[in-house]
Amino acid sequence: MSDSKSVNNDKIGIKGSCHCGAVQYEVMTSRKLMANECNCSICKKSGYLHLIVPASDFRLVSGQSQLTEYRFNSGIARHLFCSTCGIKSFYVPRSNPDGYSVNVNCLELPQEAELTVGEFDGQNWEQNAGALAHLSNSRK
Repeated sequence: MSDSKSVNNDKIGIKGSCHCGAVQYEVMTSRKLMANECNCSICKKSGYLHLIVPASDFRLVSGQSQLTEYRFNSGIARHLFCSTCGIKSFYVPRSNPDGYSVNVNCLELPQEAELTVGEFDGQNWEQNAGALAHLSNSRK
């Protein structure tokens, strides 16, 4: 998958990684990216910017053995961190356990990508989580 090669349905391949480069992945997504900034405790403290994709549009290229997992609260979300540099560049979110949330701040965005950032009220998770459930659906 190349950084900006056009694929079906106007999707492009984008590379991502942690800070040290031990964990590398590729994600297929639309040129028009819709990311969410969440105000929950972990996202706010880490500056995470969510791009949720179906599992079929995510591929871990390297670093599986470098990943360490953290779970809290319900234990459903699988927060995955590089054990070398500590960066969470992607994880399996509670809202979309069949997909991945990729940190836009860890992506090598090509020039043709158009990024829109919305807000998500994660502090009131139970009332708002349903608005995210469709994002890992590969038929969107």
